Amino acid sequence: MATQSPARPVSLTGIKPTGDPHLGNLIGAIRPALQLADSYDAMYFIADYHALTVLRDPEQMRYYTRSVAATWIAAGLDTNRITMYRQSDVPETFELHWVLSCVSAKGLMNRAHAYKAARDKNAEAGKSDLDAGVNMGLYNYPVLMAADILLMDSDVVPVGKDQSQHVEYAADIAGTFNHLFGEDKLKVPRLVLPEDDAAKTLPGIDGRKMSKSYGNTIPLFAPENQLKKLVRRIATDSTPVEEPKDPDSSSAFQLYEQFASPEQLAETRKRLEAGGMGWGDLKNQLFEVINDQIGPLRARYEELMAPDSDLDALLDAGAERARARARVVVDRVREAVGIV
Repeated sequence: MATQSPARPVSLTGIKPTGDPHLGNLIGAIRPALQLADSYDAMYFIADYHALTVLRDPEQMRYYTRSVAATWIAAGLDTNRITMYRQSDVPETFELHWVLSCVSAKGLMNRAHAYKAARDKNAEAGKSDLDAGVNMGLYNYPVLMAADILLMDSDVVPVGKDQSQHVEYAADIAGTFNHLFGEDKLKVPRLVLPEDDAAKTLPGIDGRKMSKSYGNTIPLFAPENQLKKLVRRIATDSTPVEEPKDPDSSSAFQLYEQFASPEQLAETRKRLEAGGMGWGDLKNQLFEVINDQIGPLRARYEELMAPDSDLDALLDAGAERARARARVVVDRVREAVGIV
């Protein structure tokens, strides 16, 4: 059983399994979210049903779902202290989703960012049907997200600014439900934004934000040889070795800041600004510090991904704890709406 006290406020983090993790995920999402376990009864769920809006390959779904769990555990998530579960292992989510759908305004869904973006893309393409290619999963996505959040009596939901609307919608829907069926039936969650946006703009090998959509990522668990090659490909300018350089304009140095010690950072900054240190030298140092930190994580990840590992047992145990919490909320909702 988890050792967290049930009296602690609840933090909920959802992770969609739609691709291989990269360094930007580690710095921008995984590490900040794991820190919440120090202050909250932290819960993490793998949003496999959410992934169905874009992922249609069953083998990829199974692989990415296990990969997400293995990644977070390898990165430091302690399943003895927190709860991690697959969304699909908690069927109460979908019962609550229907109830919430019945109190959610269509106009609210019309204003959802993902839906509006899909319509805008169709408009730009000159399509007469602005809903072309839009499935109901994408349209109802905010309600399912609200169900995920409200089902766990979440106090806080940490997300980036681009995902903040989902938490705002969950709070709005909870407020509507409480207005209709009685105060405090559903806990109204609070949005928690990252204190530092620097991690969100971690650069990729081409200098743009590290993103799967740009194809510029450095995979989190890339083998050493591949990691070295990718680090060597990071874009730099043509300033000669002997000339002074501006570390803050360098993508390689921005990555180095996330992994090097303060002493290493100060020394490298000094050498770059003074001249005599080339970008190639910086990339060599960057590879070393990343590999030193990622190496043990890579080994644990590969261990967890093995077919005979204890990964599925850990997720099953998390689902049992999550369902115990979910049943309390669903029973409360059923009683409120008159279904017993």
